[in-house]
Amino acid sequence: MNTAAYQDFQLTTDDGVSLAGRHAGLGEPVLFLHGSGGGLHSWAGIADRLADEYQVWLVARRGYGPSGQPAPGKRFADEVADVRRLVRHIGATHGTDQPAVHLVGASYGASLALHAGLDAPGGLRSLALFEPPLFAAGPRIVPLARRYAEAFELGDSDTTAAILNEVTQVPAEIVAAFAAAAPARPDPVEARRSGLGWRHDLDALAADGTDLTRWSGVRLPTLLMTGTETWSPMPETMRGLAAALPQVTLVPLAGQSHFATMTAPDLVADTIRTFLAERG
Repeated sequence: MNTAAYQDFQLTTDDGVSLAGRHAGLGEPVLFLHGSGGGLHSWAGIADRLADEYQVWLVARRGYGPSGQPAPGKRFADEVADVRRLVRHIGATHGTDQPAVHLVGASYGASLALHAGLDAPGGLRSLALFEPPLFAAGPRIVPLARRYAEAFELGDSDTTAAILNEVTQVPAEIVAAFAAAAPARPDPVEARRSGLGWRHDLDALAADGTDLTRWSGVRLPTLLMTGTETWSPMPETMRGLAAALPQVTLVPLAGQSHFATMTAPDLVADTIRTFLAERG
């Protein structure tokens, strides 16, 4: 695994939100987007494995510390603008205004990468996605987002957790397994940081749609990874997405679920590495 030292960076988005991140390595730039409840740590294990061949960029998305908090009512368009700002920053470090950035995302971060690939492909060379939860959007999420915001303000962690289970449709046995493995006293700072991020993400999901055919407009080479053990409706959603994307490489990760980026970092890193090498 690479041991290159990371350099911190901070920049300001077009609407004044601060974004904090770090980068390491040399070579073609790869920008990682984390999922809901994540942060700078989410892709670290995989980025470390790629930093001997690529320049890896990690960022805390808006709403997740140490990045700044946006106004209520975040939309995917706000974060697409953030991606555009990050791509410009990466290009500046390479001395060009036309960089060729590989964009990698997991879960909500993969949904964001799709939006960026559709709406702001300039400066992007490819997409690598792990299980964007495209089914968790639209009218079904609207009341859940409202209830979550109310419970979060009251500090009702049991209710917020139950609402997130409704959003993600995680089976009860998996929820129970995670609850049994969770620390007895979660760090309150990290818990609030994650909760705030989820609140903003739910706003964006509620305002989004579930039409998979729109992604036929993504003209970038796309790696789509999915775990063979992930619960429904993710498998059906990934098949529909693969059918819509015009330049897709679909790779099932055997024995993995929606948490493969944590449980199988070598497998995920190797899959991304192979895809990026083919782009080179």
